[in-house]
Amino acid sequence: MVRLYEPWASSLAARAVMRANRRRDTGPEMAVRRLVHAAGLRYRVDVKPLPDLNRRADLSFARAKVAVFIDGCYWHGCPDHGTTAKTNAAYWSPKIARTRERDVDTDRRLHDAGWTVVRAWEHEDPSTVATRVAAAVKTRTR
Repeated sequence: MVRLYEPWASSLAARAVMRANRRRDTGPEMAVRRLVHAAGLRYRVDVKPLPDLNRRADLSFARAKVAVFIDGCYWHGCPDHGTTAKTNAAYWSPKIARTRERDVDTDRRLHDAGWTVVRAWEHEDPSTVATRVAAAVKTRTR
């Protein structure tokens, strides 16, 4: 039998680890959300900023048109903390490259629709990120 694709998980253990990763409510995301909420800002969580675009922002401020993305270092290829897969690299390297391309495309589409995009890495200080988010929202609501 000839395989036409590379499996995404190299083993059952790797598959279990990957499936356990959350799309929303991650630790870094929750830390930023708590601080932004404490600053008096209200937002929606895990929503599509644009209904026709199948991309979801971690935090969305619809009136201000601000979308916030907290990117994972591995999944989005952080230049400081991203690592190269040791197993199944033929699958993971192109996948992470596609994710980075999709992030750029998302930013461009949102910008073209009049949105401000705030992107942060999961390793960034939540207070610093929350300050950037609050500044972006306040700038857009004046």
